[in-house]
Amino acid sequence: MDQLALLFVLLIGAVVVVPFADRLGLPSPVLMTLGGMVLALIPFVPNVNVPPELILPLVLPPLLYASVQRTSWRQFTANLKPILLLAVALVFVTTAAVAAVANAVVPGVSVAAAVALGALVAPPDPVAASAVAGSVGLPRRLMSILEGEGLFNDVTAIVLYHVAIAAAVSGSFSLPGAVGQLVLSAVVAVAVGLALGWAARRLMTVLGDATLRIGLTLLVPFVSYVLAEELHGSGVLAVLTTALFLAEYATDADDVLGRLAGHTFWEIVDTLVTGVAFGLIGLELHNVFGTASGRWGEMLTAGGAVIAVVVGVRLLWLLPAAWLAMKLHRRRDIDEEVPVSWRETVVMWWSGMRGVASVALALAIPLTMDDGSPFPARDEILFVAFAVIIATLVVQGLTLPWLVKKLGVRSDTDAEREFARHLAVRAAKAAKFRLKEIEHTEEIPDDLLEQLTRRAWDVGARISPDMIDEERREAHAQRVQRIRTVQRIQAEMLAAARREVLSARSEPGADPEVVDRVLRHLDVRSLRG
Repeated sequence: MDQLALLFVLLIGAVVVVPFADRLGLPSPVLMTLGGMVLALIPFVPNVNVPPELILPLVLPPLLYASVQRTSWRQFTANLKPILLLAVALVFVTTAAVAAVANAVVPGVSVAAAVALGALVAPPDPVAASAVAGSVGLPRRLMSILEGEGLFNDVTAIVLYHVAIAAAVSGSFSLPGAVGQLVLSAVVAVAVGLALGWAARRLMTVLGDATLRIGLTLLVPFVSYVLAEELHGSGVLAVLTTALFLAEYATDADDVLGRLAGHTFWEIVDTLVTGVAFGLIGLELHNVFGTASGRWGEMLTAGGAVIAVVVGVRLLWLLPAAWLAMKLHRRRDIDEEVPVSWRETVVMWWSGMRGVASVALALAIPLTMDDGSPFPARDEILFVAFAVIIATLVVQGLTLPWLVKKLGVRSDTDAEREFARHLAVRAAKAAKFRLKEIEHTEEIPDDLLEQLTRRAWDVGARISPDMIDEERREAHAQRVQRIRTVQRIQAEMLAAARREVLSARSEPGADPEVVDRVLRHLDVRSLRG
């Protein structure tokens, strides 16, 4: 089996694992990692050989862009202080603690290399957090903090990592220079992200076609990352800025098909790239085991010490930080999302799984120094990094559902239902207001006006039936039943029409392009009901 065949095995595995994970009640990233570990033990499966300089720009941009699609700029601004307190500061604390321990227990590692190790294992993975924690029904406020933590932590940790790697390969370090590099990296990244987001938004209006616009969104994260890195900025922060800008300003309410197709497309990209990334985590164990050959005791001791630091520091930081965040939240009485109990804080602690970002940073460690000598203790750093990743991802990922159930942490379904009802009322009022505007400019028969008025309220009632009273709810239910009957029969009629058009493809003299055009018309008609 060669590298290309292995890639396609991972891609197929990424698709197949999702339904199996749902049936088994396991998070798909964890199951994909276990599958990679099994592949790593098969003799004819080759070692993964991806150039270190390609890992970050190929893996991180699409995953970060897909993660941002599930959030909004308002969530980031509202939760900025909790995220900075509970998350970003924790990266610095974890990096320092891991560097101190690694410098003492990992043989041959320099101080700069130990800091690089601390930086690459410090950030919890937003993809793992969303996939694993989201599957157990956590409250939305916890999911917002975990996703924001993962995204902002990636930015902080990767910048720290680059500073440490530069110091390690050059053999020199300047604190003022490092601080200046951090600030410059952030400024350049935000500027690139905003500029590219603005340009992409303008270009989308020119392209028009949904297929071309979706194709542009696939390219934008890579361009944003690479351009920022070329200008010595943070590629991760640039992708984050671009994605937030486009999510906020490039949304067309009337672009129904484009929005549905774009959502489906990015779900596919997210599934495939996530599956390959977590599969690579398991496959890398083949190389990691080779590193520890003959000195298992020494390497396991070093790995266990760093794992204890990573897990312990997170708990010791989150407990007082969460308490302080709750105190500040109650005093200011603003719309922030923070853990509201020690149980939620414990769940947030156990959700700190390392994943794709840590793997990408570990594999991106240079092979040599500036003078051509081997990078100090690179194999040992890789072993310890993968020990942390496997321990947190597999052990915590598999036990998180049990912990959530044991602590009784559940999503606030009442609040979600109330918010859905609020949106339903707003949607219905907007539809009715627009109907009144049209009524003033056009002549509408009374019977048609009455029908359209009912449909205006039906817009909201279909979203949240609780928005109407009992008497009207019964009449609405009857109308919905009639509509569903019409839709069912109409769907069968359209299905017969589609089958007839498809059968024309195999007839002599049939033009496939015309057949596809007619079929697309029928598909769009079916989609719109």
